[in-house]
Amino acid sequence: MGGIFDFSDYGALLGLVTNSLIAGALLGVVGGLIGFFVMARDLPFAVHGISELSFAGAAGALLIGADVVVGSVAGSVVAALLIGALGVRARERNSVIGVLMPFGLGLGILFLALYPGRAANRFGLLTGQVVSVDGPQVAVLIAVSLVVLVALLLIWRPLLFASVDEEVAVARGVPVRGLSMAFMVLPALTVSVAVQTVGALLVLALLVTPAAAALRVASGPLAVSLLSMLFATVSVVGGILLALGAAIPISPYVTTISFLIYAVCRLAGRRRPRRLHSPA
Repeated sequence: MGGIFDFSDYGALLGLVTNSLIAGALLGVVGGLIGFFVMARDLPFAVHGISELSFAGAAGALLIGADVVVGSVAGSVVAALLIGALGVRARERNSVIGVLMPFGLGLGILFLALYPGRAANRFGLLTGQVVSVDGPQVAVLIAVSLVVLVALLLIWRPLLFASVDEEVAVARGVPVRGLSMAFMVLPALTVSVAVQTVGALLVLALLVTPAAAALRVASGPLAVSLLSMLFATVSVVGGILLALGAAIPISPYVTTISFLIYAVCRLAGRRRPRRLHSPA
């Protein structure tokens, strides 16, 4: 254990990750909030598909010397629009995602293989880098986070209605298809800005696991959303703080903390009395 963890200069190192801690807290809030709707709309697989093309976009930007975050955003949005446009029903959507995932991953690996720069930059796109977030990237993250939060608040009520009972929402005149397309862009933006912190391939620990844990111990949309945000923030910030004193990338810490939270919530959920909900 002594070879893995070294907290002797922890105080000095802490100042190096201020931007990463800010980024982690923002990602926790945004990812946790988006995660509630990801689970409510049965879209965990879609998030994984988006992350693969986000990785490809980031790797392509790295290869040509462009901004990695911009490339990641482009890849994520393209994936979201394709999934939203081509996959209306769950079965169709999963088929589209199953096609996009290996394509995006293969394309990203090709770009990284052609990249002549430092190996750490390539590996960081997959697993995250604890000190990789600089000032301009934090500014981009803040801007994207605000866009996602404002957009989600604007469509919250109709989106929640459509997520709970799509058929009734259609009968009431809710633009379900338009909402679905609009919502798909929001997790795409969240995934894209998570690349530099936790890595594109492990973003499910932010957008799926915290919300899944919250659903085990809470039932109302507000309670689940707040708990999901808390769990995601603890996972990312805790992972950064642990990775700072270790020779291992950040992603194992984030995913482990997230999984432990889920395991505890699952055990706690078994002890809660189950309530019967009336369909009315």
